Amino acid sequence: MSRADRPDYMAMACAERAEIADLLVSLTPQQWDAPTLCEEWRVRDVVAHMFSFEDLGLWGTVGRMVKGRFVTGGPNAIGVAEHAERSPDELVALVKDHLRPRGLTAGFGGRIALTDGTIHHQDIRRPLSLERQIPPQRPAAVLDFAKTAPTIGAAKRIKGLTLSATDLNWRTGNGPLVEGPGESLLMALAGRKGVTGELTGDGVPTLAKCIAG
Repeated sequence: MSRADRPDYMAMACAERAEIADLLVSLTPQQWDAPTLCEEWRVRDVVAHMFSFEDLGLWGTVGRMVKGRFVTGGPNAIGVAEHAERSPDELVALVKDHLRPRGLTAGFGGRIALTDGTIHHQDIRRPLSLERQIPPQRPAAVLDFAKTAPTIGAAKRIKGLTLSATDLNWRTGNGPLVEGPGESLLMALAGRKGVTGELTGDGVPTLAKCIAG
């Protein structure tokens, strides 16, 4: 793929974050405290987590990672705790001030922010029954990245399986088939429970067992 044909991951990450900001502005106080697909995290906690690494810089990120080894919940728990007292308006302002990824999340041309944002956007929307039509180029761009990203841990979940998107030109693996919409596959890669009911194929029971742990 030539440079001219390469997807603009940073532009997609910025667009994803802008759409997250639009969603957050529309939420009620009750929805801000609603559960998400991230166990033990409310909507406000997911938002805090997403933007908690933005301004750390290299050594700040290293320090967070080291400190996180001695804290229940690891580095992510530290970031969520640091934003625990922010109001919904303050969290929205945080998002709007960081529409363009920086620091750690800008890595891999913006693919870290794009992948993290696309997954967590759905973590918020799904339990609230707030469906959306995701621009197809975004799940297509993040599926390959998500399957190997160490922080997502998808490699073990999909080992020995073939995953195939029914709405995108995306397929990976070798083994019993798991197929379905790209967004559903992405959430399965991320280990989200309850998603495998949206998928079909001989490999679904194996994937569901891996997600259940």
